[in-house]
This record gives sequence, structure tokens and C-alpha cells, in this order.
Amino acid sequence: MHELDEPLRELIPRLRRFAVSLTRNVSSADDLVQSTLERAISRWADKRSEGDLRAWLFSILYRQFLDAHRRSRRYGRMLEFFTGRDDAQPSVERTVIAQSTLQAFDQLGSEQRALLLWVSVEGLSYKEVAEILDVPIGTVMSRLSRARQALRQLSDGEIASPSLRILK
Repeated sequence: MHELDEPLRELIPRLRRFAVSLTRNVSSADDLVQSTLERAISRWADKRSEGDLRAWLFSILYRQFLDAHRRSRRYGRMLEFFTGRDDAQPSVERTVIAQSTLQAFDQLGSEQRALLLWVSVEGLSYKEVAEILDVPIGTVMSRLSRARQALRQLSDGEIASPSLRILK
């Protein structure tokens, strides 16, 4: 396991940043990262050798988040991932545009936030995101386009909340 220590340590800040964006709560994010690392270590033998460690860990983290989200809904509890915000005041240095964009980003659904973070912040390729979500690359591109459009509209104040499409 010693050869696994260093790559995991390098990825922990990225995993934590992504978990905080999903859960909107620092302690929940820490718990999510811990459970992700536990699962990754316990399933290390199942990992494909040609696969990217970073994409694999993000996939585990995202699926852990979704599982917890579903579990909490199933039992009728309020989703503390979405209501347990840290309401720290933004620093003085932030511009009005940055605040508006961050508020708009906060209004996006968890899947749209995840896509934007993976591609824009973490620098994952469309192929890596497609592997994480287990969908075709075209689906990732389409969802990412809708997420970017929703973020632009929310930032410009054009819509109150992201629009949802009803699929039959």
C-alpha cells in the first residue's frame, strides 16, 4: 500500500474541494472524502490498471454522494448536504461579478455543479467525465453545455432557477 500513499495524498485537496462543492458543508465533505478513500483502498484490487486514479476517485466520491443523497430521501430526512451551508461572509476583495457567479453556481443542481467542477476546475477531459458517470461523451458534452447555459442565465439574472426538462 505504500506506493498508493503519495498519489492519494496529492489528490486529497482536490477531492475535498469537490466534496465541499457537492455537500456545501465542510464536515460532511470531510466524511465523504474519508469514505471515498476507504472504499478506494478496500477496492484497490478491482481498479483497472489502465484507468486514471484521479477519475476513479472522483467517480467513487460522486457515487458515494449520490448514494447518501438517495438514502436520506428514502428515509424522509432533510438533506443536510443541501441545507447545511457554511454561511461565512465573503472577503472584501471579491468583486460583484464573482459574487454573482458564485451565487448562480450555488443555484445549479448537483449534477451541473459536478460537471462544471470536473471540467473547469479539476481539468478532467470529457472522456474521463464520461467514464465517471458511465455515459457517452456526447451526453457529457450536452449536459455540460446546458450547465454552462444555466450558469450564464443565472449570472445575468435571466432566470430564477435552472430549468428542468421532462423526459418521457
